[in-house]
Amino acid sequence: MNELQRNSVLIRDMHSEERPREKAIRLGIKSLTDVELMAIIFATGVSGKSVIDLSREILEDNQRHLSRVARLDVKEFLKRYKGIGQAKALTLLAALELGSRASADARKIDNPTVRSSEIAYELMRHHFERLNHEEFWVMYLSQSGKPLAEKKIGQGGLAGTVVDVKIVIREALTENAAAIILFHNHPSGNLSPSGQDQNLTRKIIEAAKLFDIRVNDHIILSDNGYYSFNDQGKM
Repeated sequence: MNELQRNSVLIRDMHSEERPREKAIRLGIKSLTDVELMAIIFATGVSGKSVIDLSREILEDNQRHLSRVARLDVKEFLKRYKGIGQAKALTLLAALELGSRASADARKIDNPTVRSSEIAYELMRHHFERLNHEEFWVMYLSQSGKPLAEKKIGQGGLAGTVVDVKIVIREALTENAAAIILFHNHPSGNLSPSGQDQNLTRKIIEAAKLFDIRVNDHIILSDNGYYSFNDQGKM
């Protein structure tokens, strides 16, 4: 069997111990490759293409990065990969989103005290993954630094979003929060704060002071990581 034939093998032609489902049962789900996991999610291939070939093609088209696949919305996915029905696309994207949420939940399960920008970033970054527009979120904290709530305050376009300072403070009072951390993303990937970002931070700090609420940080996120106002001495 040459390389092309080996790469095009159908699941029914594979040795039973090498088939994704059987392999998962025998060795555990973590033993599967990304291609094998995707093949289980799809269950079947498309006309002229096995489920293994289909899964491999999608991964290779995204430089084998699952995160790039996860950024696609259903319409873009269907347009890019002909022959895949809406049900298959939705099933895969739902599985990737569920995995992202499970990862975020694992970080929260111990109810950590938010003592650093790194902890705050890890707890909140799942809200911003795969976004192609800006969103503004606030984490509300207890006096001891435990998260009370995470709320989206604003949503905009590629270059900005409108944030109502009154809503930020109103939600803090509703949650009886002693402190807050601000978050928004830059879809462009540029982590540097804009003049608008800095002005908004100052406005929220001044408003929060009136109610004895601390603003611990403002964190800008992108696919390249994050920028912390507090770490950079901007608070």
